[in-house]
Amino acid sequence: MEDYSMFVPNVHFEQIPIKNLVSNQEYQRNISEQHVLNAAAHFDLYQINPVKVSRRNGVNYVFNGQHTVEIVALASGSRETPVWCMIYDDLNYEHEADIFANQMKFVKPLRPYEVFMANVEAGNQEQLMIKDLVESYSLSIGQVRNYGVVCAVSTLENIYERFGYHVLDRTLRLCVGTWEGDMNSLSANMLNGIARLVYTFGDALKDETFKEKVGEMSVKLLSRTAKERRPGSMGYAEAMLLAITANANIRSNGPSSTRRMWGTMKDWTLIRIWTRMRARTLLRESPKNKQTDGSTRNRPFVILSWKGKQDAYTLSRLG
Repeated sequence: MEDYSMFVPNVHFEQIPIKNLVSNQEYQRNISEQHVLNAAAHFDLYQINPVKVSRRNGVNYVFNGQHTVEIVALASGSRETPVWCMIYDDLNYEHEADIFANQMKFVKPLRPYEVFMANVEAGNQEQLMIKDLVESYSLSIGQVRNYGVVCAVSTLENIYERFGYHVLDRTLRLCVGTWEGDMNSLSANMLNGIARLVYTFGDALKDETFKEKVGEMSVKLLSRTAKERRPGSMGYAEAMLLAITANANIRSNGPSSTRRMWGTMKDWTLIRIWTRMRARTLLRESPKNKQTDGSTRNRPFVILSWKGKQDAYTLSRLG
């Protein structure tokens, strides 16, 4: 009979009270209190893994699982709570440190798509709703970029969790209605940029106006414009807003200009503002200052603000 012992760890399992475990050795990372708080708030017994322990001189040293220990202690409210431990009796300090340093070296992390589809198979409501919503627009969720395929799975989940179902619904509707499933229009930055506009302006943003004005720009031109303004989805949001205002040929802040761009909307006005990219702050300038300074740091764009007691709606509030 062949000997397979070299492929099987020489360990045994015990339940050990948390108070009898020693963590925070020099080679370990610091405990993340925020991670512990978040995990304890969403405690799931079936997500708890055995803690790896090296027993040296009668002391139980945790070399993998110190966060698990703290999560269980916080969730249970006691350090008397036992946890399952995988115990090694033949390790020294240096070997523990080496195992800790290389434990993730050959571990393949899950991709967002794989996590999403596992949640779908598990019947989790959030992912099922997102999947049904995407498919209602004749799109699909996948890993390979293609016409009508959304690969930005994390973005879909983030929009849903941050802004809600209806913002995600309208974001997809505007995207599909404007570019008809062009693969470049379904990027993370594009979807996030549209979601920012939808959340910021709400019903004041007219679907038909968006499709008509922004749709006059190709996705590639919009992307180039966005990258010139600022990194990420904020640049895309500004570029789309510029497309709407520029194509609407607005020259003044009078009521007629507002109606031409957005239809009939009372109490809205156009305000010329400047953005300082490096400082990520909004600098209000007088209307006579219409030219940029020629750099990429300061470029003007037009937004809407509410004439009343409420604060002005600005894109930066979502940054």
